[in-house]
Amino acid sequence: MRVKELHPLCCITLESPHGIDDNNRPPVTNFTRSRSLPATSLAGGSNRRKVTSVGSESVAGILHKWTNFGKGWRSRWFLLRNGILSYSKIRRPENLNLLSSSEDVRLIGDVSAGRLSRMDSSSGRRKPKKTVGIVHLKVSSFRESKSEDRKFYIFTATKTLHLRTDSISDRAAWLQALASTKCIFPLRSLNGDFSFTSPMDLSISTERLKKRLHEEGINDNLVKECEQIMLSEFSEMYEQVKLLHEERTNLFDALRQLETANLEAEASGNDDNGYQLTKHGFSSLGRGKYSECSTTASSDDKQEFEDVSEEDEPSFHDTKEYFNEPNVGSGSNGYTDIKRRTKLPDPAEKEKGVSLWSMIKDNVGKDLTRVCLPVYFNEPISSLQKCFEDLEYSYLLDRAYEHGKSGNGLLRALNVAAFAVSGYASTEGRHCKPFNPLLGETYEADFPEKGIRFFSEKVSHHPTVIACHCEGKGWKFWADTNLKSKFWGRSIQVEPVGVLTLEFDDGEVFQWSKVTSTIYNIILGKLYCDHHGVMQIRGNRQYSCTLKFKEQSILERNPHQVNGYVEDVSGKKAAMVFGKWDDSLYYVAGDGVSKTKVSDPASNALLLWRRTKPPPNVTRYNLTSFAITMNELTPGLEEMLPPTDSRLRPDQRHLENGEYEKANLEKQRLERRQRMSRQLQESGWRPRWFEKQGESETFKYTGGYWEARGRRTWYDCPNIFGEFTEEQLADSA
Repeated sequence: MRVKELHPLCCITLESPHGIDDNNRPPVTNFTRSRSLPATSLAGGSNRRKVTSVGSESVAGILHKWTNFGKGWRSRWFLLRNGILSYSKIRRPENLNLLSSSEDVRLIGDVSAGRLSRMDSSSGRRKPKKTVGIVHLKVSSFRESKSEDRKFYIFTATKTLHLRTDSISDRAAWLQALASTKCIFPLRSLNGDFSFTSPMDLSISTERLKKRLHEEGINDNLVKECEQIMLSEFSEMYEQVKLLHEERTNLFDALRQLETANLEAEASGNDDNGYQLTKHGFSSLGRGKYSECSTTASSDDKQEFEDVSEEDEPSFHDTKEYFNEPNVGSGSNGYTDIKRRTKLPDPAEKEKGVSLWSMIKDNVGKDLTRVCLPVYFNEPISSLQKCFEDLEYSYLLDRAYEHGKSGNGLLRALNVAAFAVSGYASTEGRHCKPFNPLLGETYEADFPEKGIRFFSEKVSHHPTVIACHCEGKGWKFWADTNLKSKFWGRSIQVEPVGVLTLEFDDGEVFQWSKVTSTIYNIILGKLYCDHHGVMQIRGNRQYSCTLKFKEQSILERNPHQVNGYVEDVSGKKAAMVFGKWDDSLYYVAGDGVSKTKVSDPASNALLLWRRTKPPPNVTRYNLTSFAITMNELTPGLEEMLPPTDSRLRPDQRHLENGEYEKANLEKQRLERRQRMSRQLQESGWRPRWFEKQGESETFKYTGGYWEARGRRTWYDCPNIFGEFTEEQLADSA
């Protein structure tokens, strides 16, 4: 009989102190955990069942995946199964044939029953849809977006997937599914008990080994020598495993420290601006509710498009996430937190429509600011308040001040450019005309939570000129605007005339003028607003900026485009700027000469600004959340306002409350009074809070308003919304 050569460890069995029978004996590698075994060892048996019982549920649904600025968001069919997230294109709804009735798959989102029946009935006849992308969650990470409640990111080793759902609940469901999937990977249990057994706590049985060796005729001395060899090799293995265990413990301790720092930052209220890592690739260690679920990585997107460069996945970094916005106070410290409204009052009566044809016949070619229109065409804010709406994203100016203070003039210029573009975002979907202010009408806005206070006044009636002044932390902003508008039957064109000036406390000044705005399809078709032209932002120091608002054409698939650049005093381009005036603005450092498309950002593209999501309670006015607060009379405010403030204008207040008949009557009365304002202006009337600068047509704030407000002394402010008599006109002369 041929003697088989045996390895000294081939018959080793490990016995726990409690004793386990041979049928249920754990494997030798119980020093690591059963879930750490190679995948091949999980092909069958209890380990397989144990793993799949946690992550066996497959999840599928439609997600919107960001491709590029040319194509924007595209719908993709995503399937999460066994720790792998795959996705494919959706060319037609009937192509969703990836599921069958026998599969245990939970659907997330709106997938109709009719579509599922088509998918199920056709799954046996048609080949499965080709997968164009795969993400292994074991080596990837993910987190939710802090700025958008329907968006989240998945980070792989080579790219970042920007995904968006149709609802907040859908995003929560997907994130929960991704978080649950981590349970099949070692990283899922950071707080799990690691059972590490010392060799002194184990009894090593050699009975089977001795019996086998005796059967081969080997004496006891050789058996003992084999036993010593076995113990020696086992001790070396034990030391190696112990070293690995210590390294694992150190890594988990470091990870817990990062998580603790992030939780402390979030608890302090700085969700978006607090603790940050230097690169977004490590965001899985320190940001977001699901950041502890970091797990991925390789993604095979080579098959996703015939032309790979057509839908390359750029990696965007939000500069707001890397900038800790200071808490700016306005006029006083320790202000009381003001709770502002989130919706307009419910209308008191049903609004009646107005025929356009009679309006068109009488007003073609006339100046729209001089046309008496019913309140049906107005929104419940005035042009004075509309000026303040341009300051909605004033944090960009706070950021620009801080960047300039730290010596970064380029980022200051870029944030000023983003601020100049952001003022147009609120015009999207807004088709109503703001109220034309009366001569001498004013508006104030004290927003300590934003760190700004704003004041505006109508300083001229013919031509109509509105002057405004705003103060923030480290900067001042002022402007005077004359709107020249024409009604051409099918469209309304508005050309702003005037200069907007921004001055920082360190002396740097930026000036620019607004571009032309046009409202189309007044008679037929869907109304829409567009802005077009070139905006020159001139700085008095190192940088200036040029932005081109592209005019929308009939066949335009990607409207509202803005492209431009920042250049230094020598004319060299320092950064390229691109985006949409109704959505967001990005920049790329350098002149962009090597890029084929200006709007195709590289991986180092940075987000300068993104529009705030619209309010949930939308009315036909489509006011932003910021605009809804403008005409609000917060508790105690009315007693502090001058009689000239827009909030006290009766027709505007009646329209906001849905009292349309009263609003029309008051508007007609005030416009009759307004026609006498020209006589006031010709008789030597001067604005109360602004003065004309020499022979120029510009107006500058003279000061004193906020001091008078503190004293509540408005003796020199007439009640312009009351009755106006000929005697008053004679007295004013």
